[in-house]
Amino acid sequence: MIQLREANRLEIAAHAERDYPYECCGLLLGGFGVDGRKLVAETYPISNAREEEAKRNRFLIRPEELMVGEKYAARKELEVLGFYHSHPDHPAVPSQYDLEHAWPVYSYIVVSVRAGQVEDLRSWEMECDRSRFNEEEIVKGS
Repeated sequence: MIQLREANRLEIAAHAERDYPYECCGLLLGGFGVDGRKLVAETYPISNAREEEAKRNRFLIRPEELMVGEKYAARKELEVLGFYHSHPDHPAVPSQYDLEHAWPVYSYIVVSVRAGQVEDLRSWEMECDRSRFNEEEIVKGS
């Protein structure tokens, strides 16, 4: 389960709409509640480093940008809980490519953007054996 404040949801949606028709991407930063729930405190937008022609259906976070985000999180005493990215003109469901490049334990928020407007936002968590994603419940935070 992941807890997402409305402000975080709006930040992700704005990033997805701004980068449309390309995929956007970023980090989910926060900590864990006593019940194991992931508590998102901040989003950390990252520019999609994919080459121009591939940005419509793929995103790439360069290792050095990930490290900058991890250092930012550490300075604020936060952890990287997962990632978000958009699917322009496709459902908010991870692709096979997403499955092949994901890591267990992290949350993966996928945002569907159709004709420049966010349509849906869902969170996913990979099975430990890396075989598939399971939808993760998103609860509203305060």
